[in-house]
Amino acid sequence: MALSHAKPWQAIDLAPLGERLGESATHAILKTRALELIRLVLPAGQMLPPHNVYGEITLLCLEGSIEVDGDHGACRLGAGQLMLLPAQARYAMRALEHSSLLMTVQLPPGMPGSNSSTH
Repeated sequence: MALSHAKPWQAIDLAPLGERLGESATHAILKTRALELIRLVLPAGQMLPPHNVYGEITLLCLEGSIEVDGDHGACRLGAGQLMLLPAQARYAMRALEHSSLLMTVQLPPGMPGSNSSTH
């Protein structure tokens, strides 16, 4: 079953989930040939194991706080803060409290995951 992504010219609500945070799940927002946006929802204490992706990543913490651990040590990211992760950088993250983030992934041409869902 194909995921439903936002289409061009469609408004996307990124407001904090607030009371709905505990019942929400991570989901893809949109994907083009060069870009993917994902809303990550992490309950307090949840960890994402170490991994890396081909393209650059930005993490915008919409609510809560997380700790991002990578080659340059650990860094706390709180609501309203943005972080850039270089292409192919290995990182892990842990939610310090119930959190949601906007993850933006740049998809290099010809690399896995760089197929468009919008035409």
